Amino acid sequence: MKKSSLKVLCAMSGGIDSSVAVALLKKKGFDVAGAFMKLWSGVSGSLNKRWDKCCSPEAEIRARQVANYLSVPFYVFNFEREFKKRVVEYFLKEYRKGRTPNPCVVCNEEIKFGLLLKKARELGFDLIATGHFARKKEIKRKNNKIEYKLLKAKDKQKDQSYFLWRLTQKQLACVLFPVGDLRKDEIKKLAKKFGLPLFDIPESQEICFVSGNLEDFLTHYFKQNPGKIIDKNGREIGLHRGLFFYTIGQRKGIRLPDGPYYVIDKDLKRNVLVVSKNKKDLLKKELLVEDINWISEKKPQLPLKIKVKIRYRHKPAWAIIRPYSSRLLKVIFTRPQEAVTAGQSAVFYKGQEVLGGGIIC
Repeated sequence: MKKSSLKVLCAMSGGIDSSVAVALLKKKGFDVAGAFMKLWSGVSGSLNKRWDKCCSPEAEIRARQVANYLSVPFYVFNFEREFKKRVVEYFLKEYRKGRTPNPCVVCNEEIKFGLLLKKARELGFDLIATGHFARKKEIKRKNNKIEYKLLKAKDKQKDQSYFLWRLTQKQLACVLFPVGDLRKDEIKKLAKKFGLPLFDIPESQEICFVSGNLEDFLTHYFKQNPGKIIDKNGREIGLHRGLFFYTIGQRKGIRLPDGPYYVIDKDLKRNVLVVSKNKKDLLKKELLVEDINWISEKKPQLPLKIKVKIRYRHKPAWAIIRPYSSRLLKVIFTRPQEAVTAGQSAVFYKGQEVLGGGIIC
């Protein structure tokens, strides 16, 4: 199909990346429209007033201004009910289990490449696009079947492929990543070149639905459940406010004298927080993962030596993955890694390609 006949719905957050994505799609000849998703209004029903948040009223205004400037149709979808059920409730459920979840992974799967894609299809669009820093590659097989590969972005500092490991072949077939081949400085230059009505918007690295700090957000939903803080030898050295306030590797907020201390474990059965002054106690060589997804939808031959990333800012490390049970994989690192955290994603990389991943359990 010619680009001019392909209808593309591009998710717009009001930020520079998705705005440039729309401009690029239009320049390349696609029949493009913009879409803003209302996801969260706050725990008490009041609107989230953080202007740098991707689902704030200010973000919607900015996205609409860009769409008007580029003369593209603009849609607003209210996904608040679905977002609360599929993303926020998952987030809270994981914290109740003592884990540290990554809601962006679930949001991408369920909302951006789930609900938005479904809505786009209903409205007659052929493809959706986002401002994610990632790339995809099409491989034509002998039977003329096309396989889609998810690749890291050109800008390694901004690469967001880590958050996309749950995507399927069906989803990737319908997705474009217009800024995946650009560096951030190139995107800023293009925004100026296109004359986009954008200001210097700070990039939010926080969870989009947490308007204050995470502790205040969790306190709204959880009652404090104090318990003992012990060192690795079992000696009681203080009291914690509730295990859900802490994550593995945490140093700040433990409130113990003669620190710093690091959280090295959480014992939910005994409601005990385990800490250590020795940062080396955070090192682990093995972990287990569940809820595994292979992007190719074909399980590779195991054991397999690849690189594994255990959190967004973690440098991928060499490891061997092998079966552990019918639903679990074991990851064995060549060198011990710091702060392996249950609930976070372990993502598998082969060079530039994202093979898939799982949830650390």
